[in-house]
Amino acid sequence: MQSIFLLLGLFADAISASPLGQHPLGYPTEPAGLAEGLRKPVRGRFLHITDFHPDRLYKPGTSIDRSCHHGNGHAGYFGAEGTDCDSPLSLVNETFRWIEENLKDEIDFVIWTGDSARHDNDEKLPRTADEIMDLNAFLSQKWISIFSEEGVRETSNAVPKMSIPVIPTFGNNDIMPHNIFNEGPNKWTKRFAEIWGQFIPEDQRHTFVEGGWFTAEVVPGRLAVISLNTMYFFDSNSAVDGCNAKSEPGYEHMEWLRVQLKILRSRNMKAILMGHVPPARSSEKKNWDETCWQKYTLWMHQYRDVVVGSFYGHMNIDHFMLQDSNKVNIDSTADGKVSVRSKTDYLESLRNQWSSLPSPPSGIFEELDSMSSLGDFSEVELAKKDKRGKKKDKKKQKFLDKIGGPWAERYSVSLVAPSLVPNFFPSLRVIDYNITGLNGVAHGVDLFTPKVDDTTFELEDDAIDTPAPSDDSLLSPEIQKKKKKNKGKKKKPKFKVPEPPSSTAPPGPAYSNQAFTLLGYTQYYSNLTKLHEQIAAGERGKNPRLDYEIEYTTNDDVYQMKDLTVRSFFQLASRIAEDGAEQKQTDVNIPDASASAKKKRRSQ
Repeated sequence: MQSIFLLLGLFADAISASPLGQHPLGYPTEPAGLAEGLRKPVRGRFLHITDFHPDRLYKPGTSIDRSCHHGNGHAGYFGAEGTDCDSPLSLVNETFRWIEENLKDEIDFVIWTGDSARHDNDEKLPRTADEIMDLNAFLSQKWISIFSEEGVRETSNAVPKMSIPVIPTFGNNDIMPHNIFNEGPNKWTKRFAEIWGQFIPEDQRHTFVEGGWFTAEVVPGRLAVISLNTMYFFDSNSAVDGCNAKSEPGYEHMEWLRVQLKILRSRNMKAILMGHVPPARSSEKKNWDETCWQKYTLWMHQYRDVVVGSFYGHMNIDHFMLQDSNKVNIDSTADGKVSVRSKTDYLESLRNQWSSLPSPPSGIFEELDSMSSLGDFSEVELAKKDKRGKKKDKKKQKFLDKIGGPWAERYSVSLVAPSLVPNFFPSLRVIDYNITGLNGVAHGVDLFTPKVDDTTFELEDDAIDTPAPSDDSLLSPEIQKKKKKNKGKKKKPKFKVPEPPSSTAPPGPAYSNQAFTLLGYTQYYSNLTKLHEQIAAGERGKNPRLDYEIEYTTNDDVYQMKDLTVRSFFQLASRIAEDGAEQKQTDVNIPDASASAKKKRRSQ
């Protein structure tokens, strides 16, 4: 019942479901030669945790068919794993205790991607707005308690100063009614600006109240985290209508994101993007309005020298997705409605989608991995390294052309983490990143030093930006063909298209291993089934503790990923698709998939 649903569930040789032993944190990256006197050096590691769904009304021993609130049943002390019940406070409290004891001094910042209130799934006990805010305030105080500076705790009258940045974002269940988020400023942005006051930089407070989004520099002057308000992109938010019309908050949000990325590029900084609802787009599921997905994918492509990676939650299943810039049609306003059947159907549709990726020639990835410098990737070098004839050289070059060159720059990647709420097993993730050249650099302990005001940058940006280019290279090959046939009908986009990286710029950290490149991650989970059996047998005492253990790492024998660059994910997607094609009839190891399908699924 582990959480590796897509990543391992779609491998034919999926990892065993047997419990794993405790392991130390992977990827030791303690930098050598740090300048003396630095209190918080960059360690090259951060935490991603999502979908807590704390529930004060949860009662152990109640019925899992009644939200674990009523009746008699098998709701466990730390949660009802494999069900739709939310998280008891015992699970939340023990998770924070484990984080404090095991991660507090090991990470540089925290990405907290929303859904920090219970679901509205009990007609007898409906949620209230005050309850939603109270639960978010409860979790906020937990973070403050762990990561406030020594001597300044949550019980102190002094305003606590955070020792590391914690970056939150809105989930679709952090508002009421769930999914519905009106244009800001609104009561939610105003109230959460107070609840998350310790996490939002002072110079970003106004921006947050206006739209629920903000930027925080987690390594000052080097790396920023951009907290997106994906509620304005979410296809289920009937209060808004996509990102096409200037009157829509989604349009404003995309413009703000464009400006932020342009500013970061001008400052030679890099960015991590985070949000709640991921940009899932397959034949079985579509999370975002199509106009928002189009702009987002275009932005990721044009700012591929800036963006390190993007992180999301919401779906409760562990997987990733590739955004294909060849699917961008800057004239697109299509709704693209997609019916959704089940998570299993969605995962299968992703594998089918990956089966249409350009097919790599034999040995191409190994050859690319062996090359270390940009010059190695010229056609001449490829030809020199392959002595079996020009035909194979052309095949390799054709493949590289299809994927956007040796770095696979045609694509971008979004990572979706499994949830803390035990729909399966409670999970959290620790990501490691490259800290080359960061010796002596401290992380962003001073979130509240005013930066240059965003409004100034936005006015300057609008003044100097040229109109959107009509470069057909931004369009998919299919659209380019149509344009050639209808030259008289060519339209310019109704929005500013960002400039691409300089032609002389090296590939960004999402593509080539350098400072801030994601190196890998360690996925942790807590085996509640085993734990509850021990509690029932009296082996855990009166005050049982919860532990997290390693589920997998991305550099293990199954994943075999040397880093988390886009090319590595392209290679993994190709392997998953190939394994699926070879064993189409094999029953893949997706624990409890059949049982979950039988249950009436609530809206996420």
